[in-house]
Amino acid sequence: MIGTAFPTSVPVELLTIGDWWRYSVSSLERAEVAYGQGTTSATDDASFLVLGALSLPLDAFDEFRAYALAHDEKQLLFSLLKRRCTEHIPVAYLLGFTQQLGYRFSVDERVLIPRSYLGELLVNRLAPWLPDQVEIASILDLCTGSGCLAVIAADAFAEADVFASDVSPDAIAVANTNIAAYGLDDVIDLRQGDLFAPWTGQKFDVIVSNPPYVTDDSMAHLPREFMQEPALALAAGSDGCDVLERMLAAAAMMLNDEGQIFVDVGHNRELVEARFPRLAFNWLVTEGAEDGVFMLRRDDLLSV
Repeated sequence: MIGTAFPTSVPVELLTIGDWWRYSVSSLERAEVAYGQGTTSATDDASFLVLGALSLPLDAFDEFRAYALAHDEKQLLFSLLKRRCTEHIPVAYLLGFTQQLGYRFSVDERVLIPRSYLGELLVNRLAPWLPDQVEIASILDLCTGSGCLAVIAADAFAEADVFASDVSPDAIAVANTNIAAYGLDDVIDLRQGDLFAPWTGQKFDVIVSNPPYVTDDSMAHLPREFMQEPALALAAGSDGCDVLERMLAAAAMMLNDEGQIFVDVGHNRELVEARFPRLAFNWLVTEGAEDGVFMLRRDDLLSV
């Protein structure tokens, strides 16, 4: 930790959930940990760690803040906070789960921690880009990772067949766990393979993807927390578009006539537009970003 070493034993003064949250915020600030893997600040990170470790609802801090903790609970929080501050392990990996848009997903170092802007759009059935009257029969989640977007898509589009794939066998194992947890084994067709390789001969109404998009320069300067995520899910060449280029080159033939592809590229809009100057991207506004996700229609991909 910056300025002082982490204590070697549980501080006896900390009695309540509120005490531990305050202490966690201060500890995280002193340790200069990085956020952005499901939390955006020390206060959010501390709430996730404290409430998540105690198996309490993540939105119920005010309700429980005055409750006193048992000795073993204090020991647990202390050990988790120490690892968070000294080893810079993301809270989601420490707890073995994360929560996104009300959905809970199991995660570990085999997969990226879910945080895609696409989740918000899927919950809203991709409106207004997909009007309510449009019938969606098939959705593919490409580079599915933990399977989070496939699960959300299956919930939002109960009438559709949902497909998901990832190049990583490790990610497929985690995705299988999450799909099974939501009872969707018979709903989501999950396969391992590189991009569209598992789907030869098939076409889809909608493709969604949160592919690797981190540039070489950014990869070389990642905070310790992000270095613990699989590089395969992050690294994408000098401009972050290497995987995207292969995806877009084949996307048109994987879409039905009126099909659309939605892709989360983080904060790489300028890099994406520079790499593909002839594509007319539609940039979608979400709560997290005004230009983190683009949409292209099949006709857009055929016009270049």
